[in-house]
Amino acid sequence: MEEVCKALKIHTQIEEEIFYPATREALPDEEDLMNEAQVEHDAAKDLIAQIEAGDASDEMTCAKFIVLSEQIDHHVEEEEDEMFPKLQKSDMDTQALGQKLAARKQELEAEGGQMQGKAPKKPSVMERITSMRR
Repeated sequence: MEEVCKALKIHTQIEEEIFYPATREALPDEEDLMNEAQVEHDAAKDLIAQIEAGDASDEMTCAKFIVLSEQIDHHVEEEEDEMFPKLQKSDMDTQALGQKLAARKQELEAEGGQMQGKAPKKPSVMERITSMRR
C-alpha cells in the first residue's frame, strides 16, 4: 500500500503542477472537465492520507484502498476517453509536455527515494501523452 500511495502522490503532483495547467490552456472551453479532474485528485489525496494514517491490517484501511483503486480506475478512464482525445485535436506539444512530466517525476522520486515493486500494467500518463498522435 505504501508504494502505491507514494506513486499516486507523485502522479497527482506532476499532473497538478504541469499537466493540468497545460491542458487548461490547450482546452479553455473544458473547464468542467478539468474541475472534475481536480476534484477527483482532491478526493484521492484525502483517501491516500487516510490510508497512510491507518494500519494495513485494518479492514477499514483495506476498504479505503479498494475505493481508492476504483476511483483511480474511473479517473484514468475519463482522462483516456474524454481528455486525451480532445488534447489530440489541440495544438499541445505532447512530446515536450511528456518530457517535462517525466523529468519532474524523476525529481520527486529522487527526493523521496526510489519506488520499489513492479511497473504498472498500463502505460504511465507521460507515456500516453508522448505517444499521442496529432
